[in-house]
Amino acid sequence: MHLLPHLELSGPGAPADARRAARDFLAESDADAAPAFTPVALDTALLVISELVTNAVRHTSGSCVLELRRARDGGLDVDVTDSSTAQPRPRPPGHEGEGGWGWHLVNQLATQVDVRPLGEQRGKTIHVHLPRA
Repeated sequence: MHLLPHLELSGPGAPADARRAARDFLAESDADAAPAFTPVALDTALLVISELVTNAVRHTSGSCVLELRRARDGGLDVDVTDSSTAQPRPRPPGHEGEGGWGWHLVNQLATQVDVRPLGEQRGKTIHVHLPRA
């Protein structure tokens, strides 16, 4: 199974760094005979990863960790771990640029979304599965 382990991200450039790492990871794993992502599925994966990392760096203190794994079905398993024990909450989306869309998008675009607590004062991991087509 192809894996991008423990990429630590922080600061305002974290979402762009995450997208770049994911694009490189998927291109590399596709070259290794893993089933290729369709262009729409790739764009969807990059959007979801960007939203997860953006939320992690915006709503927690410190950095987050991104891990990517190609799943047996050819899809992508994404884990974003941060330092907050707070569960993500949907909020009404803003219509004038004030946010609120990210968690809704993640839940609509991923085929699986799990929030995995890491224990008291240790944070959480948000796991999503994204199909390749």
